[in-house]
Amino acid sequence: MKYRQLGDSDLQVSTISLGSWLTYSGGVEKAQAIACVHKAFDMGINLLDTANVYGRGAAESLLGEALQGIDRTSYILATKVYGAMSDADRGLSRAQIEKQLDASLKRLKTDYVDLYQCHRYDEDTPLDETMEALTRAVAQGKTRYIGFSEWPLDKIERAAEMEGVAPFVSSQPQYSLLWPYPQAEIFPRCADYGVTQIVWSPLAQGVLTGKYKPGAPPPQDSRASSESMGSMVPKRWLEAPMLEAVDKLRRLAEEEAGVSLAQFALAWVLRKENVSSAIIGATRPEQVVENAKAAELRFGQELFARAEDIVAPFR
Repeated sequence: MKYRQLGDSDLQVSTISLGSWLTYSGGVEKAQAIACVHKAFDMGINLLDTANVYGRGAAESLLGEALQGIDRTSYILATKVYGAMSDADRGLSRAQIEKQLDASLKRLKTDYVDLYQCHRYDEDTPLDETMEALTRAVAQGKTRYIGFSEWPLDKIERAAEMEGVAPFVSSQPQYSLLWPYPQAEIFPRCADYGVTQIVWSPLAQGVLTGKYKPGAPPPQDSRASSESMGSMVPKRWLEAPMLEAVDKLRRLAEEEAGVSLAQFALAWVLRKENVSSAIIGATRPEQVVENAKAAELRFGQELFARAEDIVAPFR
């Protein structure tokens, strides 16, 4: 495993991290999910990412159980706030940040998280109020650092230029060969502010594993065929033209790079210095093993450029 600094923090995070969005909020049987967490530690993964809204607490509760008995200083725990936890509980107000952080800590069975992230931008709450609440959470020791996910560029800039508040150290955008857009503006601007990326869906909801074939139904054990997870896979990514392009990517990865498509796609994401970690969503321990190996892979830009050309017309 390789490690990179997370923004202007003292955290060294594994370049492959383990997420829990659809998988550990109910999509995967509990014992199997816990096995994936423990296998991640075996592979040197030290960053675990979750959110209060994943299964409305289910993913955090599972991680809280899986992490019992493990040295708290040996891993980095990240969660998020914003999504609706009830009809009345959502957003980034002062009251919600305080309430939801306490609830997350209780489910995670810990006194603090290493990274507390704003899951989206809250248009209904003044940014000053959000930043003051986050700063107070840092001062109280309930979180060591703060980050954001999918914030618009102007709000990132405004928050970074505020005085007297805790600084953001991380950004969590969607980023993959099929969704490269944050690299144009978000990445370079974040770098100006000492913010690095923890990217989600680097394998495009599993499409970049090559498991989905043109004209064939999704495999029974895949995310796309799951009742609880399938609706989150964009339909256009499962259409024949895209899957034919992905199959060309698979052949490029296997025949010229000598690795699996998933490993190649993760290596493409990690080619960017501003990316500190890529979050995988494993359903089986063996997936954790395969994906973790991508941390050590390096390929020439020419090979990556060819891969980009293959999928560019179908994004």
